[in-house]
Amino acid sequence: MNKDRYKPGAILPSEITTETAFFNRRRLLAGGGAAVASALIAASVRAPAFGAPQPARLKAPRNNAMSVAAPLNSYEHITTYNNFYEFGTDKADPAENAQAFRTRPWSVAIEGEAEVRGRFTLEDLLKPHALEERVYRFRCVERWSMVVPWVGFPLADLVKRFKPTSKAKFVEFTTLLDPKQMPGQRLPYLDWPYVEGLRMDEAMHPLTLMVVGVYGRVLPNQNGAPLRLIVPWKYGFKSGKSIVKIRFTERQPRTAWNIAAPDEYGFYANVNPAVDHPRWSQSMERKLGGTFRDPMVETRLFNGYAAEVASLYRGLDLRRNF
Repeated sequence: MNKDRYKPGAILPSEITTETAFFNRRRLLAGGGAAVASALIAASVRAPAFGAPQPARLKAPRNNAMSVAAPLNSYEHITTYNNFYEFGTDKADPAENAQAFRTRPWSVAIEGEAEVRGRFTLEDLLKPHALEERVYRFRCVERWSMVVPWVGFPLADLVKRFKPTSKAKFVEFTTLLDPKQMPGQRLPYLDWPYVEGLRMDEAMHPLTLMVVGVYGRVLPNQNGAPLRLIVPWKYGFKSGKSIVKIRFTERQPRTAWNIAAPDEYGFYANVNPAVDHPRWSQSMERKLGGTFRDPMVETRLFNGYAAEVASLYRGLDLRRNF
C-alpha cells in the first residue's frame, strides 16, 4: 500500500475520541480460529445498549502493509452514524433500532456456480481464517468519509474454499430478510432483501475484506453483524451487511440500489470524482467528525486506491459503468 497518498491531519486529533476513553478495559480473547468464532457468536447475540459493556475484543494483529496512514475516526463515529436501511433511513436509526437484533444462530448459504455448496454456520466459515485488522478509508455516496479499523480476512480466502467453476463471473451477496427484527424492511423503499454483487476479479482482489469486527471488537449490530463486506475503493452501499447468502453467478446480479434508482446507483459504485450523483457533485468530500465550517477535500479516484485497483477497469468506460 502506498501510504504517501494518505496524508494524516485531515481529521483533527482533538476530534478523535480515544478507545480507552470510550471503553472499559476487558479481557483479551484467546487466539485461534475456533476461539475467535465462538467469541463472535457469543458477543453478537444482542448488541449492548449505550453505556452497557461493549462487544468482546478480538485478537487481530494490524496489517500495516494493507492499511492507510491516517488518523482514525472514533468508535463513537463508526457506531452511531450508519447507513443500514434495514433499521431505518436516518443515520442514527441503526444504532437505536438494531440493539435487539439477534445474530445467533447464524448461517450462510453458498449457492450457484461452485463445486462446494450448502449451508454453513458462522463458526464453519470462520474457523480456517486468521483475523487481521486493516485501516481503510471508507467513502459514502453522501459525500462524507471515514477512516475505519476493520477486523476480518480476505474474501478471496473464503471464495477459494468453495471452488467456483469457470462459469462463475460474479459473486452475489444477500442480507437477512426479517421484517420482525429489521423495521426498515416493513417499508417498500427498497426491493428487499438487500442484494449486492461484485465481479469475480473484484471479489478476489486482496483489498476486498470479509469483516467480523471493528476497532478491535466484535462487529456491532448497527455495523452489519455478524458478517459484512468491505470494498474500500467503492462507495459504502456496495458493502453488504448481515450476509446470509453468497451465490456465484454467470450473469451480473441485480442489486438493491441499482434496481431502486438505476440513474443514481450503478452496479460498479467505484468512487469517481468525475461522475456526479444526479443530485450532487461527487468531486469533494468531508471527513466525518468535523463541522460544516471545515473545508471539504477533493475526492480521490477509487477512494485513493487507484494504484492497487485501476488495472481491474482498464478499457472500461467508467462514466457508462458507474
